[in-house]
Amino acid sequence: MKLDLHGIRFRFWLVFFALAIGITVFIGALQTGLIRPYYRNSKIQSVRVVADHLEDSLVESRSTESSVQAALREAVNNSVCVVMFNESGTRVYDADSLGAGCIFTNPRNSEIRGMLTAEGMQQLLASESSEYSANYTNKSTGQEMIIYARRISEPLATYYMFVNSPLEPVDSVVTFFTRQYAYYTAIAIVIASLVAFYVSRTITRPVVRMKNEALKLSNADYDTDFEGGAYTETQELANTLNNASEQLRRIDNLRRDLIANVSHDIRTPLTDIQAYAEMIRDVSGENPEKRRKHLNVIIRETQYMNRLVNDMSELSKLQSGNYELNRTNMDICETIRDIVDMDETLIRQAGVTVHVDIPDVLTVYADEIKISQVIANYLSNAIKHTPQGKSIWIRAWMKDDEETVRVEVEDEGEGIDPADIPYIWDRYQKSSHSFSRSMTSTGLGLAIVKGIADAHGAGYGVESEPGEGTTFWLELRETHEA
Repeated sequence: MKLDLHGIRFRFWLVFFALAIGITVFIGALQTGLIRPYYRNSKIQSVRVVADHLEDSLVESRSTESSVQAALREAVNNSVCVVMFNESGTRVYDADSLGAGCIFTNPRNSEIRGMLTAEGMQQLLASESSEYSANYTNKSTGQEMIIYARRISEPLATYYMFVNSPLEPVDSVVTFFTRQYAYYTAIAIVIASLVAFYVSRTITRPVVRMKNEALKLSNADYDTDFEGGAYTETQELANTLNNASEQLRRIDNLRRDLIANVSHDIRTPLTDIQAYAEMIRDVSGENPEKRRKHLNVIIRETQYMNRLVNDMSELSKLQSGNYELNRTNMDICETIRDIVDMDETLIRQAGVTVHVDIPDVLTVYADEIKISQVIANYLSNAIKHTPQGKSIWIRAWMKDDEETVRVEVEDEGEGIDPADIPYIWDRYQKSSHSFSRSMTSTGLGLAIVKGIADAHGAGYGVESEPGEGTTFWLELRETHEA
């Protein structure tokens, strides 16, 4: 596989590689820089503890045989040599586990010799701390040593204790640590690379799969399935792409239906107009009765095409977002009564009964013509889908918040399949998924309702159960012009 320097896998590896190198180098430099002072301080601290034990064994325990043996074991176990003097400079105790390495045995350093005299001890440990520590080089062995001295004040006497302990060669320790950290760095790089490869693979695998599915989607192949893998973000991306794929599938179907339905809507009246015009020319030109009948057909088809063009133009304006409303304070109850009166002939021909349950007055601030169009579309739709002998109810009332007016148109028709409800507001969308031309409807009524309601910022919706009828509703705020 070709290495992509801008890809997630390489970038992940680079980050983990730099992180591993940075951490190991930082820790290595920290250890190397601090090991010398840390080791010396640690060694002095351990020598001080040994001195505490020796003091407890030799002085506080009154130098019994067992305490002297304990002091000797302490010296041997900790690889130190110890000497103790009284105030007059007389050596009262010594224990040596270093042999020639003990700096107090035949000291060649004049400073050490002067330190072990009565005057030297009193001068050295005259301070309040009564302690002294320093590094010296044993000239016999060339080894670096620590000398720790302490003044021990007792009620009957004062003692001076000197403890000598060798220092391990710090340079060799540093070299050892450096070599070890080189190995650790190599191991860290290998582990970081493996982890980076694994993590990047788990992230990129679903991304690559989604990219391949997206390529299919770009070629209008909607049989895609986006999988998000194990991470929340990629799962959310996959869900979004699956939803987008479904929406594109639906939009493509709507586009096909729109083209087919508009073509059908235009072709049929054009065919009728052409046919009846030819009949007038060839057959009924001299017969006034037939000519009038044929001309009426032409006029009717022309009117239908005009309504179709007007509805599509209005819907396009509403959906553009730049439609201007002519809002006024209107009585929606009066509007409902006028619409029912105008549709009286259509209601009677359909053989249905319309029940109007509204108060005397309900005022809203809206575009009266457009709201009338919404209610008229609701009523027309109810009449079209209500069987003969059934009823339609139109209701309007003020809701409990006393700011919202709700209008409902309920029918006893066949109802709407729940799967179709989210799509009935689309152009030419019908619950049967088949389109047939109606001379009283262009199939754009509910799409226009949606556009008008959205322009008003009004609520709208539908409630329906198959076989139980349908209720369309509209909610407007009772906001008056200032």
